[in-house]
Amino acid sequence: MDIRIGQGVDVHAFIDVEDPGALERPLRLAGVTIDGPLALAGHSDADVVLHALVDALLGAAGAGDLGSLVGVDRDETAGADSALFVDQALDVLDRAGLRVGNVDLTVIAQKPRLGPHRDAMQHRVAELLHVDAGRVSIKATTTDRLGFIGRGQGVACLAIASLVSD
Repeated sequence: MDIRIGQGVDVHAFIDVEDPGALERPLRLAGVTIDGPLALAGHSDADVVLHALVDALLGAAGAGDLGSLVGVDRDETAGADSALFVDQALDVLDRAGLRVGNVDLTVIAQKPRLGPHRDAMQHRVAELLHVDAGRVSIKATTTDRLGFIGRGQGVACLAIASLVSD
Protein backbone atom coordinates (compact mmCIF):
# COMPACT_ATOMS: atom_id res chain seq x y z
CA MET A 1 0.00 0.00 0.00
CA ASP A 2 1.31 3.42 -0.99
CA ILE A 3 0.72 6.20 1.56
CA ARG A 4 1.12 9.84 0.58
CA ILE A 5 0.95 12.98 2.70
CA GLY A 6 0.16 16.50 1.51
CA GLN A 7 -0.28 19.85 3.16
CA GLY A 8 -2.19 22.96 2.21
CA VAL A 9 -2.53 26.50 3.50
CA ASP A 10 -5.00 29.20 2.60
CA VAL A 11 -5.75 32.67 3.95
CA HIS A 12 -8.58 35.08 3.18
CA ALA A 13 -9.37 38.54 4.52
CA PHE A 14 -12.75 39.45 5.92
CA ILE A 15 -15.16 41.79 4.24
CA ASP A 16 -17.95 43.26 6.35
CA VAL A 17 -21.17 42.46 4.53
CA GLU A 18 -22.94 45.28 6.38
CA ASP A 19 -20.63 47.92 4.86
CA PRO A 20 -22.28 49.80 1.97
CA GLY A 21 -21.13 48.38 -1.34
CA ALA A 22 -19.62 45.23 0.19
CA LEU A 23 -19.98 42.00 -1.70
CA GLU A 24 -23.00 40.22 -0.27
CA ARG A 25 -22.11 36.64 0.50
CA PRO A 26 -22.30 34.37 3.53
CA LEU A 27 -19.30 33.26 5.53
CA ARG A 28 -18.61 29.67 4.49
CA LEU A 29 -16.08 27.48 6.26
CA ALA A 30 -15.70 23.79 5.44
CA GLY A 31 -18.84 24.00 3.32
CA VAL A 32 -20.92 25.26 6.26
CA THR A 33 -22.62 28.65 6.27
CA ILE A 34 -21.93 30.59 9.47
CA ASP A 35 -24.49 33.32 10.07
CA GLY A 36 -23.32 36.76 11.06
CA PRO A 37 -22.03 40.04 9.69
CA LEU A 38 -18.76 38.61 8.33
CA ALA A 39 -17.76 37.04 5.04
CA LEU A 40 -14.43 36.29 3.41
CA ALA A 41 -13.15 38.11 0.34
CA GLY A 42 -12.23 35.97 -2.62
CA HIS A 43 -13.00 35.10 -6.20
CA SER A 44 -15.06 31.98 -5.46
CA ASP A 45 -17.02 31.56 -2.22
CA ALA A 46 -13.68 32.10 -0.37
CA ASP A 47 -14.06 28.95 1.74
CA VAL A 48 -10.56 29.01 3.21
CA VAL A 49 -10.97 25.51 4.72
CA LEU A 50 -11.96 23.78 1.50
CA HIS A 51 -9.25 25.66 -0.42
CA ALA A 52 -6.55 24.47 1.99
CA LEU A 53 -8.04 20.96 1.85
CA VAL A 54 -7.89 20.85 -1.95
CA ASP A 55 -4.26 21.99 -1.87
CA ALA A 56 -3.42 19.22 0.62
CA LEU A 57 -5.19 16.55 -1.45
CA LEU A 58 -3.55 17.64 -4.68
CA GLY A 59 -0.18 18.01 -3.00
CA ALA A 60 -0.34 14.47 -1.65
CA ALA A 61 -1.16 13.24 -5.15
CA GLY A 62 1.67 15.27 -6.70
CA ALA A 63 -0.95 17.02 -8.81
CA GLY A 64 -0.32 20.70 -8.22
CA ASP A 65 -2.60 23.02 -6.31
CA LEU A 66 -5.99 24.69 -6.43
CA GLY A 67 -4.79 27.29 -8.94
CA SER A 68 -3.51 24.62 -11.31
CA LEU A 69 -6.78 22.69 -10.93
CA VAL A 70 -9.33 25.45 -11.53
CA GLY A 71 -7.27 28.46 -12.56
CA VAL A 72 -7.09 31.81 -10.89
CA ASP A 73 -9.88 34.37 -11.17
CA ARG A 74 -11.54 32.66 -14.14
CA ASP A 75 -15.04 33.90 -14.93
CA GLU A 76 -16.57 30.44 -14.52
CA THR A 77 -15.31 30.16 -10.94
CA ALA A 78 -16.57 33.57 -9.80
CA GLY A 79 -18.66 32.96 -6.69
CA ALA A 80 -18.34 29.18 -7.15
CA ASP A 81 -19.11 26.80 -4.30
CA SER A 82 -15.74 25.39 -3.23
CA ALA A 83 -17.36 21.96 -2.85
CA LEU A 84 -17.03 21.78 -6.64
CA PHE A 85 -13.26 22.14 -6.26
CA VAL A 86 -13.23 19.25 -3.79
CA ASP A 87 -15.14 17.14 -6.34
CA GLN A 88 -12.60 18.01 -9.03
CA ALA A 89 -9.71 17.11 -6.71
CA LEU A 90 -11.36 13.76 -5.93
CA ASP A 91 -11.59 13.08 -9.67
CA VAL A 92 -7.83 13.64 -9.91
CA LEU A 93 -7.26 11.23 -7.02
CA ASP A 94 -9.55 8.63 -8.54
CA ARG A 95 -7.70 8.73 -11.86
CA ALA A 96 -4.42 8.27 -9.95
CA GLY A 97 -5.79 5.27 -8.02
CA LEU A 98 -5.72 7.16 -4.71
CA ARG A 99 -8.28 7.65 -1.97
CA VAL A 100 -8.43 9.73 1.17
CA GLY A 101 -6.99 8.12 4.28
CA ASN A 102 -7.66 11.02 6.63
CA VAL A 103 -7.52 14.80 6.80
CA ASP A 104 -6.52 17.11 9.64
CA LEU A 105 -7.65 20.74 9.37
CA THR A 106 -6.71 23.61 11.67
CA VAL A 107 -8.72 26.80 11.28
CA ILE A 108 -6.98 29.89 12.67
CA ALA A 109 -9.43 32.69 13.46
CA GLN A 110 -9.98 35.21 16.21
CA LYS A 111 -13.59 35.46 15.11
CA PRO A 112 -16.13 34.01 14.72
CA ARG A 113 -16.17 31.39 17.45
CA LEU A 114 -16.07 28.05 15.63
CA GLY A 115 -16.71 25.58 18.44
CA PRO A 116 -20.49 25.56 17.88
CA HIS A 117 -19.92 24.76 14.17
CA ARG A 118 -17.15 22.16 14.45
CA ASP A 119 -19.37 19.06 14.24
CA ALA A 120 -21.27 20.39 11.22
CA MET A 121 -17.97 21.28 9.55
CA GLN A 122 -16.52 17.83 10.26
CA HIS A 123 -19.58 16.06 8.88
CA ARG A 124 -19.74 18.27 5.77
CA VAL A 125 -16.07 17.66 4.93
CA ALA A 126 -16.55 13.92 5.47
CA GLU A 127 -19.58 14.01 3.17
CA LEU A 128 -17.64 15.86 0.48
CA LEU A 129 -14.74 13.39 0.73
CA HIS A 130 -17.00 10.30 0.89
CA VAL A 131 -15.33 9.13 4.10
CA ASP A 132 -16.43 8.40 7.65
CA ALA A 133 -16.47 11.49 9.87
CA GLY A 134 -13.84 9.80 12.05
CA ARG A 135 -11.35 10.36 9.23
CA VAL A 136 -11.80 14.14 9.44
CA SER A 137 -10.32 16.23 12.22
CA ILE A 138 -11.21 19.89 12.49
CA LYS A 139 -9.57 22.06 15.09
CA ALA A 140 -9.89 25.77 15.73
CA THR A 141 -7.43 28.11 17.36
CA THR A 142 -6.72 31.82 17.64
CA THR A 143 -3.52 33.82 17.48
CA ASP A 144 -4.20 35.37 20.91
CA ARG A 145 -4.93 38.67 19.18
CA LEU A 146 -1.56 38.76 17.42
CA GLY A 147 -1.22 39.73 13.74
CA PHE A 148 -3.92 40.32 11.15
CA ILE A 149 -5.90 37.26 12.24
CA GLY A 150 -5.72 38.35 15.87
CA ARG A 151 -7.03 41.77 14.86
CA GLY A 152 -10.04 40.02 13.31
CA GLN A 153 -9.08 40.83 9.74
CA GLY A 154 -9.18 37.32 8.29
CA VAL A 155 -9.04 33.55 8.62
CA ALA A 156 -6.38 30.99 7.75
CA CYS A 157 -6.48 27.23 7.50
CA LEU A 158 -3.75 24.60 7.62
CA ALA A 159 -4.60 21.23 6.09
CA ILE A 160 -2.88 17.87 6.07
CA ALA A 161 -4.19 14.95 4.05
CA SER A 162 -3.09 11.37 3.78
CA LEU A 163 -3.91 9.38 0.69
CA VAL A 164 -3.69 5.64 0.18
CA SER A 165 -3.47 3.72 -3.05
CA ASP A 166 -6.30 1.41 -4.08
